[in-house]
Amino acid sequence: MLAEDRLTRIVNLVNERGAITAAELMERLDASESTIRRDLCRLAEQGRIVKVHGGATSIMRTVVSSDQPVMEKCNVHFAEKTAIAQYASTLIEPDDFVYIDAGSTTERLVDFITETRATYFTNSISCAHGLLARGCRVIVPAGELKPITEAIVGEQTVDTLRHYHFTIGFFGTNGATPNEGFTTPETGEAVVKGLALAQALRPYVLCDASKFSVVSPVTFAEFTDATIITDSVPPALAGADNIIAVSDRDAATRA
Repeated sequence: MLAEDRLTRIVNLVNERGAITAAELMERLDASESTIRRDLCRLAEQGRIVKVHGGATSIMRTVVSSDQPVMEKCNVHFAEKTAIAQYASTLIEPDDFVYIDAGSTTERLVDFITETRATYFTNSISCAHGLLARGCRVIVPAGELKPITEAIVGEQTVDTLRHYHFTIGFFGTNGATPNEGFTTPETGEAVVKGLALAQALRPYVLCDASKFSVVSPVTFAEFTDATIITDSVPPALAGADNIIAVSDRDAATRA
C-alpha cells in the first residue's frame, strides 16, 4: 500500500470509529508499529487527526458532558429538526401505542402529529401538553421531574415502563456514534431511554447530523438498536443500513 493511501485509510478509519488504537491500525493495514506511529505523527501535524496515547481520535469528535436547557436546544439546528420531525410524524398509524422521549427534536415532532386515534406515552411534560392540545390520549409515568430537560425520570418511571410495550417509539439523543452508540449526559435519563427503546417494537432515534460527531458520558443503546432519522448522512456512515436521511427522500421526491 502506498504511503498516501495508507494515510487516507487511517483518517477514514479514525473518523468512522471516532477513536482507534495503534494496535488495531497495525492489524487492519498490515503495517509495523513504527510505520503506524510515524503516520499518526504526520497526520496529527497536518491537523487531520488527534494523536493520543496508544492511538488516535477524530478531530470531528466532541464530548458533551452536560445537558442544555430544552428551551435553548429547541432553536439549535431548527430547520433540520423540523424536517426530521415532519417525516417522523408520518410513521404513526391509527392503532399505534407511541412512546415519545423528552428532547428538543421529539418536542418538535409533537407539532406535526395529526394521528389522534393512536395512544401516546411520554416522559416529557412539554410533549404531554402539546399532545393534549392536539386532542390525543396521553399517558405519563410517575417519577421525578428533571428541570433542565423537563423529563420524568427515576425508579418509579422505570417501574412504570416495565409494564408497557410500545408499537413505535421516538427518541432523542445527545450523541450517535458507531462505537459508543446513542449517548446522553446523565445516568437517570439514560436508564429511562434505554428501557423505553428496548420496549418499542419500532424504535426511531431523531438525530440531526451534528450528533454524529458527539459522544456523551452514558450509552443508552447501541448504534444498531434503532433506525436513525436524520437530515443528512456524513460520508463515514454512508454505508449504514439503519439511517434514513430526509434530505435524500426530499431529493427523490423532487426528481
